[in-house]
Order: sequence, then structure tokens, then C-alpha cells
Amino acid sequence: MELSQRWFLLIVVVILGYLLVLLGPILSPFIIGALMAYLADPVTDKLQRYNLSRTQAVLVVFSIIMLFLFLTLVMFLPKLSAQLSVMVKQIPVAINLFEQNVLPFIAKNLGVEFEQFDLNFFKSLIKDNMRQTGSLLNNIVLSVANSSMAIVAWLANAVLIPVVLFYLLRDWDIMMEKIRQLLPRDVEPKITALVHECDEVLGAFIKGQLMVMLALGTMYSVGLWLVGLDLALILGMIAGAASIVPYMGFVVGIVAAFVAAMVQFNDPSILVWVSLVFIIGQALEGMLLTPLMVGDKIGLHPVAVIFAIMAGGQLFGFIGILIALPVAAVIMVFLRHLHLGYKQSALYATVDSRTESEDESVEIEESADQEEKKSSDLVE
Repeated sequence: MELSQRWFLLIVVVILGYLLVLLGPILSPFIIGALMAYLADPVTDKLQRYNLSRTQAVLVVFSIIMLFLFLTLVMFLPKLSAQLSVMVKQIPVAINLFEQNVLPFIAKNLGVEFEQFDLNFFKSLIKDNMRQTGSLLNNIVLSVANSSMAIVAWLANAVLIPVVLFYLLRDWDIMMEKIRQLLPRDVEPKITALVHECDEVLGAFIKGQLMVMLALGTMYSVGLWLVGLDLALILGMIAGAASIVPYMGFVVGIVAAFVAAMVQFNDPSILVWVSLVFIIGQALEGMLLTPLMVGDKIGLHPVAVIFAIMAGGQLFGFIGILIALPVAAVIMVFLRHLHLGYKQSALYATVDSRTESEDESVEIEESADQEEKKSSDLVE
């Protein structure tokens, strides 16, 4: 690649990044629609193999997505709102349980004193705000109703996301081909190979991990519902969402479920059934879900996942959280190629040759010392 081409690509990247920062407040529906189109494009391509046109395949996939979202809102949003209200009311009970059972147990067995550990502040804070909490849906409706601009923005996003999804999904392959044709011809094969590799990583991690999270959230919710927990749906969703980091969903879910089970039943034997739900879920994730949905392709390290989400939220807010994992996966691919390039570069070879020359000089000095010692012994 010539120097002018490198400067051109660098300028384009800087301008695009600056525009993303400036347009951040209005990018949410477009980014959500683009992510959904990216996830749905492989299914659309497969439908085209059954003698369907691109538009027909897009209509089928689009209808399934919209139906799924509608049924999810109708079936689960009222239950989720009710369970959130129950959870808020159970928080003071959980604090009392912790204060009356857990703290004395720790103090007795570990010899730790909690004389200055006062939970009354948290109890009073929750009691003061619990009267104003009410139903989650009512609070959302009231807060939105106080601002006409908020209503307009919410409705615009709700309508814009499906529109963006439909048109991006219909023209996805055409857009990708046009972008490929715009690349400089001498670097187009290399960039295309990098894009395919990034797509494999994103497919393995984003698409596969989302399926794993959805499956785990469903299994945990059904299992806790069979156990009899009132907060089964919300606890299952929390555990499934936390599963984006390996083992975090298991830890967060089982701790939260233990607390909810003790508050609701006040019977330690129920913890056995709760543990069984999460053990079965973890076993199915390791033996079936992850190998089947994610496979053996390279994903992201758990620490990289946590850092990417936190860094994206810190730098760009909600938009940063949306694009954190795709950007991190792409950066990981480029870093791997940068590492390979460094290993094959003259800089690494020079360092290696210097090391070898230093080793050779040390060996020569040692052999000279040995010869000198032998000659001195012969003289003596």
C-alpha cells in the first residue's frame, strides 16, 4: 500500500469516528437495526437457496422477528413488571434475613465483629422510596407523559428500528459488495480476508453467545418456576444476560436465587433444588450449548468482554455498550495479525539475531576461559 493510500484510509477512519461522536444521540435505532440485520442476514441467505427472492426472504425473516418481539412484549413485560415490584418489596426482608442469620453465622465461625455494621440506613432508604416505586410500567408511563419530546423520540425510535432493519436486511449483500468495490485494488484481497475473519469471530461470539444467553435464560427461568420461585422470570433473565461472561451467569444467578428462595420459603432445603437448576444449566452449557452454538472458533477473553463493555459505556454511553463487543472482536483480529506481522518483521528478526549473537559471544568467552584454564594447568 502506498503512503498516499494509507493517509487516505486514516483520514476516512478519523472522519467516520468523529461523525459517530457527533451523531451519537440519534444513532441508537440505526445501530440496533444494523446489528439485527447483521444477525438475520445468514438466515435470509439460506432462505434464498429455496428459490425465494431476496425481498421474499427478507419479508419472511422480518415477519418472524416482529412477531417474536410482539409476543415477547405482550407475554413477558407485564409479568416482568409485577416481579420487579415483588422484588422491591422483598429487599427489606432480604436485608433482615442477612442481618439476623448471615452476620451472626460469620461472627460465630470466623470471629469477625460487626458492631459498626449498621443496615438501618439501607432499610430506611428502601422504605422511604418503596411507597413511591409502585408499578414499573406506571412509572415509565408517567415519566414519559411528562415530556412530549420524550414521547415523540420514543415513538420515532420504535418505528424507525423496524424500518432500518427491513431496508438494511434487503440491501445487505449489495452494500457489502459496493464497499468492497470502493477499496483500493492492491489491498482489497487482504482487507476482504480480514473482514471474513472478523465475521467468523463475530459469528462465533456475538451470534453464538446471544443464542447461549437466550437458551440459558429460558432454562433458568423455567427451572426456577418449577421450583416455585415468584421471581423466576427476572432471575432467569439476569442469569442469562450475565452469561455473556463465562461462569458469571452461574455465580450471579445462583446467589440471587438463593436470596430470593430464602426470603420466600425461609427453608434451607429449597436451596438444594435451586442448586440443581443451576448445575443442570451449567452442565448443558458446557456440554451442549457452547459447543453447538459457539463451536471452537476464537472468541473473546472474559476480561476483554468486561473491559470492552465498561469502556464502551464510559466513552460513548448506550451507543458504546451496543457496539462494544463487535468492535472488541474486530480489534482482537487486527491485534492477532499485528502480532504475526511483528514476528515476521525485520524488527523482531533483528532482536532475535542480537540475542543469538550475544549467546554466541558468551559461548566464545566461556570456551576461551576454559582453554586458558587448561593451558595454565598444563604449565603448572
